[in-house]
Amino acid sequence: MDKKKKELAVFPPVVTVLGHVDHGKTSLLDAIRKTDIAAREHGGITQGIGASQIEISHDGKKRAITFIDTPGHEAFSKMRSRGAQVADIGLLIVAATDGVMPQTRESIEVLKASGLPFIVVLTKSDLPDKNVERVKQQLLKEEVMIEGYGGDIPVIEVSARNGTNVKELLDLILLVQEMQAHAPSGAEQGKSNASISGVLKAIVIESKLDQKSGPRATVVIKNGTMSARDDLVSEAVPARVRTLIDTKGARVKSATVGEAVEVLGFEKVPSVGSIVYRKGDAELIQSVEQEPVIDLPYSPQKKAGRVSLVLVTDTLGSLEAIVNALPEGVDILAKKTGELSEADVLMAKSTGALGIGFNT
Repeated sequence: MDKKKKELAVFPPVVTVLGHVDHGKTSLLDAIRKTDIAAREHGGITQGIGASQIEISHDGKKRAITFIDTPGHEAFSKMRSRGAQVADIGLLIVAATDGVMPQTRESIEVLKASGLPFIVVLTKSDLPDKNVERVKQQLLKEEVMIEGYGGDIPVIEVSARNGTNVKELLDLILLVQEMQAHAPSGAEQGKSNASISGVLKAIVIESKLDQKSGPRATVVIKNGTMSARDDLVSEAVPARVRTLIDTKGARVKSATVGEAVEVLGFEKVPSVGSIVYRKGDAELIQSVEQEPVIDLPYSPQKKAGRVSLVLVTDTLGSLEAIVNALPEGVDILAKKTGELSEADVLMAKSTGALGIGFNT
């Protein structure tokens, strides 16, 4: 069993980055990519899809980490409503100058609801007006129990501009993964059940319709291996994999646990948060249908006179118009453009909300 856990720990952890706007998420990801061994060896990195994978030296070995760039809070809500967990570790980005802001609080709720282990990253630590102690006290008020203050959530100061503690942050991510891999069985065990040769399971984190190449979907592999020519299904949307594109923009023959790839071959654009599996895999279809629905902590209370919505419209213009026309007392749990999916219905059911589709 110990040998198996060591083998499983080599899968790249999938890391998501959450935080308030302008707190340095993009700058930090850019600084992280500069540490990529593969990028230095091959003359640079080309960001081709909504995720990136970097390779670093850790304890004398080459290790990979996958960063998700695209999922917003709404995408995470849909993923949780299916019991799916796209990421393994979260980074809560908080500027050491500004402290906890509205989107910081929302990010904290997202991380708590998912049960995801996370690291607090204090950015802009090189600026003279930083106030780390004040930020830590603000985090404690939000019940983020950081190390050194009675909790076990790691916290690290970084500077994307001069690269301070960027490599240390990457080492910390891998350390958290190793701790999760050896945790007791249960929700905190991370990738302990993942297998390269097991049943394929992937999650759509980004999708779009390209005028030239047709539907394109970026997926993160959670179990098994996806290969070219595979026949796939995502919420009744079939696909015959024509092309797989990795995070460097290169075509690859296959992808496995912890990796993100863009898939070309879907007949229609699959919805973000939907689960992808191999066609005809009855065992996985059954497990997906029986996945538990997780209630969100910020779900609306059962208050008299209040209505909760999961809103899906045909265009962004329709969405904005409807949202602006809604009266007070309406809580919007999730909103998006596209098709009303099974995940949306399950979210509405689990939170007692109304699921409404406009011109979908």
